[in-house]
Amino acid sequence: MARGKKRSKQSGPVRKWFFRLVKTALVVGLLGFVALVVAVMVVRSSLPGYEDLKSSPNGQMIRVLDTNGRELISMGPSYGQWLDYSDIPQVMIDAMVAVEDRRFESHLGIDPIGIIRSVKVRLDRGHWAQGGSTITQQLARNIFLSNTRTFARKGREMLIALAMEGKFSKQQILELYLNKVYYGGGAYGIDAASRRFFAHSATELNLAEAAIIAGLVKAPSRYSPTADAQAAIDRASVVLSVMHDAGAITAAQAAETKPKAVKLAPEPRHNSVRYFTDWALPQLDLLIDETVEPIEVWTTLDLNMQRAATNAIQSRVPAGAQGALVAIDRDGAIRAMVGGTDYVTSNYNRATQAVRQPGSAWKVFVYMAALEAGYTPNDMVTDQPIQIGNWSPRNSGGRYAGDITLRTAFAYSKNTVAAALGNDIGTSTVANMARRFGITTKIDTNPSMVLGTSDVRLLDMTRAFASINAKGVAITPYAITKVSTMKGNVLYQNKFDGSRVLIDPWVAAGITDLMQTAVNVGTGKAAQIGRPVAGKTGTTSSNKDGWFLGFSSGLTTGVWMGRDDAKPVRGLQGGRAPASAFAAFMKTAVANRKIEKFDTELVLPDWQLEPDEEDLFGAPEDGIYVDENGMPIETGQGLEYDMEGGQAPGDPPQLDQEWIDSVLGRSEPSEQKKPADQPNRPAEQPPAPVSILPKPAPKPATQE
Repeated sequence: MARGKKRSKQSGPVRKWFFRLVKTALVVGLLGFVALVVAVMVVRSSLPGYEDLKSSPNGQMIRVLDTNGRELISMGPSYGQWLDYSDIPQVMIDAMVAVEDRRFESHLGIDPIGIIRSVKVRLDRGHWAQGGSTITQQLARNIFLSNTRTFARKGREMLIALAMEGKFSKQQILELYLNKVYYGGGAYGIDAASRRFFAHSATELNLAEAAIIAGLVKAPSRYSPTADAQAAIDRASVVLSVMHDAGAITAAQAAETKPKAVKLAPEPRHNSVRYFTDWALPQLDLLIDETVEPIEVWTTLDLNMQRAATNAIQSRVPAGAQGALVAIDRDGAIRAMVGGTDYVTSNYNRATQAVRQPGSAWKVFVYMAALEAGYTPNDMVTDQPIQIGNWSPRNSGGRYAGDITLRTAFAYSKNTVAAALGNDIGTSTVANMARRFGITTKIDTNPSMVLGTSDVRLLDMTRAFASINAKGVAITPYAITKVSTMKGNVLYQNKFDGSRVLIDPWVAAGITDLMQTAVNVGTGKAAQIGRPVAGKTGTTSSNKDGWFLGFSSGLTTGVWMGRDDAKPVRGLQGGRAPASAFAAFMKTAVANRKIEKFDTELVLPDWQLEPDEEDLFGAPEDGIYVDENGMPIETGQGLEYDMEGGQAPGDPPQLDQEWIDSVLGRSEPSEQKKPADQPNRPAEQPPAPVSILPKPAPKPATQE
């Protein structure tokens, strides 16, 4: 009995201390719980509102598309379109919950079972190999914290997760998570990921695609389809297995779904396209004010034309030289832009930045000014040595043709005739014409300027030719057609303005007539493509620059070739490699367009017309001979003519207007009237048609 009392006395203090510990633990636990609740409430009150969390704080995403909606590049963090919970496919929700947080619907932001499992793996392996984070914790870390693995950061993550669960619904948390988590390839959110990897909106995701996206969260860089397609497919198979285990899909669905059969979006090209996007995208600052919401930029570029342009330049540019090409549609839309042979090695855009001498391509401004002053394509001019002050221009090859038409002088790019025209009408008039047509660089007014000694940009020159193609209406090149948000709200829409007329239609018809002749029988023959083409070659001294600019079927294209250091390029002439590149590009670019004949019929104003009886007649004098390619070679002897002034039977055809009309496919010879006498006009002379040499002769250097 005494022994029992003794045992009772000994156990009393132990029990007493035990209850004290329990009470203390309860009090501490209660105080801790209260402190946790208070902390959660404090954090909850400091959390941003739901609408604030929906914004994209990490920069604006810009998706750039070609004229047919194909992606060119994607810039900035890609957030895509924000999808409301009701718009998210159920297979996407099921896949993400199954693989990342199977007990998402039942926990309060923290999953004790997941934490215990994670700790157990940590003890077994000696390092953190498995996360116990819930979807809410991942969202908290993604928005508010870093990825550093410390207990302090983990504690803050849990606290914020609890606060978020208290402030937002499960659907809101899932909506935030699916629209904000990083999925690799620069894509944040399932819509950006879907567009990046599958080229369509996330609202169209099927089970296999959803499994691929859900599998990316664990390791975006490792499982990204763009980095390792096979790894992404293998990971998607794991996701499908987990979904089946979680009861989200049946065994049949898991077996029937083939991630390997998913068609991935092709990788956008990042080479020559970048010349265009680097020039176009800075213009957004002038077009829109939106700097936060993701946007889509619809451009004028046509990827098919761009590829053809790149191939044309790369395959035809002389060794050691560079090349550039710009193609402008009839409304000013830029369809192709190549700024060099390789963007990766040199991102310097020679189409928009380089300034080079245009050579004889500049003569379009000389001849347009002359036409506007009263000349016509049929007027007679004299190709002979000329002295203007201390300047004595010469033709290529040193040959002179004597009396020829203005059309022939342009076709064979006669330097002496251009110099005489410039001296007659004034070089300031030529400079004003060039400025009127969009030349933005400095223009000198020395007599030699008529031969293209002022530096120009390829884009400006192509713009000028496009305005000629538009029958004298000013064309402004543009690159951006439309800018809209991912939700479809239009922020900018381009509108074509065809109200500014630069020259009268008869002047545009006249220069087009000259340019078409230059391609058909003159220095630009290599630019022929089997349909009407009007254009002009250009070659600078010592073959430092080669140009060809022209148009057909509504598309105007300019080509430049040369060295960046302006050193001579052996054999480089505008009528060779540049004209050949023009033809190679245009054959593809206009293949599906309607064949269009040029309007070259001059309807002159009354002041420029004379009565028919004042037309001059008479036997032609000695003409020039040309080879089989239409290139002048030497002065020949006169032909025999019959009693009525016509050509004797059996003689070679005359290189007169009738012969040119036949070459150009015109049904009837032109009956253009002669201009009235004007001040400072060349003296009227009897027509001096030139003849075709019956025997082939060696082809001389291109007349530039």
